[in-house]
Amino acid sequence: MSTNYFSFKFLNFAWLVLLVGGFTHSIKAETSTSDSSKSIYHIVGSALVTNSGISVIPTFTLGKPATIFDLSVGNEKFAFEPQLRFSLEGKPWSFLFWFRYKAINTSKFRFTMGMHPSVAFRNYVSYDRLGNSKELLTPHQYLASEFAPTWLLSKKLSVGAYYLYSHGMTEGATNNTHFMTVNASFSPIPMVKNTYLRINPQLFYLIMDENKGTYATLTLTLARKNLPLSISSIINQKINSTIPGNDFVWNIALVYQFQKKFKSY
Repeated sequence: MSTNYFSFKFLNFAWLVLLVGGFTHSIKAETSTSDSSKSIYHIVGSALVTNSGISVIPTFTLGKPATIFDLSVGNEKFAFEPQLRFSLEGKPWSFLFWFRYKAINTSKFRFTMGMHPSVAFRNYVSYDRLGNSKELLTPHQYLASEFAPTWLLSKKLSVGAYYLYSHGMTEGATNNTHFMTVNASFSPIPMVKNTYLRINPQLFYLIMDENKGTYATLTLTLARKNLPLSISSIINQKINSTIPGNDFVWNIALVYQFQKKFKSY
């Protein structure tokens, strides 16, 4: 059988495991709540404005200023996390609707599973009989799953891996995408008073149907304690690739974040 067949079967299996895990946790949460314990829920969100929108896979960029809205609603184990991306002109870029499940969450090791349906919008130019052009915004639909183990080595250092598989559901979309990374997080690194820096390097290998490539990415975030605003930058460099795209991609963004937690009784 083909690799595409096994990849799609793997995606279906991941969705099933995540749904069963979330459903099982919900039953346990209900049981523990009935035993007078309290479940902690969160609402976390962010909005950013950037000079150049960069995708989940950092080698791909919108190529123009963009705004991105993130939201996470859930409890200690299960969360719904939509991400909405637009150009500053107001045109939709991509919508991702993540469902994430923290299968393991200890002081030394974390393992998260996720899945999403998504829509990516592409611009196409069509011509009428007189040769007049018209720009059309066409949606491409995808299904994806992710797996992310993380080892917490200290309060300021963690290392991990990440794997995402995406299957294109629309004609013209990439059929099979495999995105595999090794990554690290250094945070917080003290700067001036009450200001700290986060550094997140990663090396990733990308396969898109018949094309493949290796890339290095660095994400820098400068934040101040008790201030909801931060500045971040993504830098991505191609090492060796047959995938069409820019050799070097970077951006800078202004980010606003908020977080609320509450307990159920």
